Amino acid sequence: MTTDRPSASRLAGLSVRARLTIGVALLTGLALAGAGLVVYALESARLDRSVQDHVEQELAEFAGLQTGNNPDTAEPFDDVRDLIEIYLSRNVPNDNELFVGYWDGAPQKFQGDTHDEIVNDTDFRALITRRETRGGSETLQTAWGEATVTVQPARDQLRAGGLVIVTFLRDEQAELREVMQTYTIVALLSLGLITAAAAWQSGRLLRPLRTLQNTAQEISETDLSRRIPETGHDDITALTRTFNEMVARLDRAFSDQRQFLDDAGHELKTPLTVLRGHMELLDSDDPAEVELTRELLLDEIDRMARLVNDLIMLAKADRPDFVRTATVDVAPFTQTMLEKCRALGDRRWVLDGEAELLAAIDEQRVTQAVLQLAQNAVKHTGVGDEIGIGSAAAADHAVRFWVRDTGPGVSDADKQLVFERFARSAVPDGDEGFGLGLSIVRAIAGAHGGSVSVEDAEPCGARFVLTLPVRRTED
Repeated sequence: MTTDRPSASRLAGLSVRARLTIGVALLTGLALAGAGLVVYALESARLDRSVQDHVEQELAEFAGLQTGNNPDTAEPFDDVRDLIEIYLSRNVPNDNELFVGYWDGAPQKFQGDTHDEIVNDTDFRALITRRETRGGSETLQTAWGEATVTVQPARDQLRAGGLVIVTFLRDEQAELREVMQTYTIVALLSLGLITAAAAWQSGRLLRPLRTLQNTAQEISETDLSRRIPETGHDDITALTRTFNEMVARLDRAFSDQRQFLDDAGHELKTPLTVLRGHMELLDSDDPAEVELTRELLLDEIDRMARLVNDLIMLAKADRPDFVRTATVDVAPFTQTMLEKCRALGDRRWVLDGEAELLAAIDEQRVTQAVLQLAQNAVKHTGVGDEIGIGSAAAADHAVRFWVRDTGPGVSDADKQLVFERFARSAVPDGDEGFGLGLSIVRAIAGAHGGSVSVEDAEPCGARFVLTLPVRRTED
């Protein structure tokens, strides 16, 4: 059973810009509405306090007169009628007030706008009757709107009476309504302006994402050379920069892959042609020719196997588990590599130096790289020539391994070329390599976060240097 959620589906169909705009509009509307309610509540409370303060002031004056003397006789008041009449003659109500003096159970005298309807209203008289002895205030609905009726009792020995203050709230409430109407208009205009600004700003902020989408579509249809312009310093710009870097890495990877496949296909074509040619010309009735062809074909197959193994090694270099680092004591490790290199050829092997430090490296991969460099040195030297192996601490928490020979060296033009796949400098006689050995060394160095370079040795020859960090960056 599925639940129909139309509101969620409608929102899902909207663009990010529309959803951002709607969200800003809703939040702004709620904020403005909440502010309006707060303003209304505060203003209503202020009006109530203002009315109450004015009524209390009038009642205080009436109480002061009640406890004093009659100004006409200089004696205490002995008649409620005189007290109320003197008070009403000396106090003028506001435009929204009505003073009523009552005694003998009925309103008798008025000060202010005379409203016969309210004076004769049964609810008004009933309110006075309820409050005649204890006083107090009540709210009364009249033909002139809501009114606050306050009763202040007074009596003498003969009769009971009191002062009634009627405060009409129509004018104050009208002013409050006008204020709230003005606030509503301003709030709606502000809401419209904020919504328009949010739509414009969200469109401006999301424009790089649309460019990103269009560029991604074009990349999928054409090539990886397109880039997105980077402007600003915000999060969108950071995303754009990350996307451009990702595309650049993919572009380099695909270019290297295409070049790698082209070079591999070119290198494999020769042994395959040799195999096919000898198989076509083979005379199966001649045992000597069969044996000779067999040996030749096996040699070519061995060459192809070495090429495939080297290609597999380079392909694995991009995998995160290509190197597995462990803490290695560099000094005895250097001596061990020298002993292993002695078996590569009849040369004068020497130890140039050893670093007294610990390094986080893959011992097997580094050994493979140094042996490859040593094998390369053997190819370019003769019997009895000197080859040096050494290690030393380098700056920036790195360790350097090197292989030095006394051969012809590497020309300045070829010092970068020799590390490219299938690229070769001067090829000595009898060298049947494919030009992948130094590429493997560079791949091992790169997997460690290091580098490999070649420099001139003293007094002659070449010196290949493998520079590796003592501790990998991700560690």
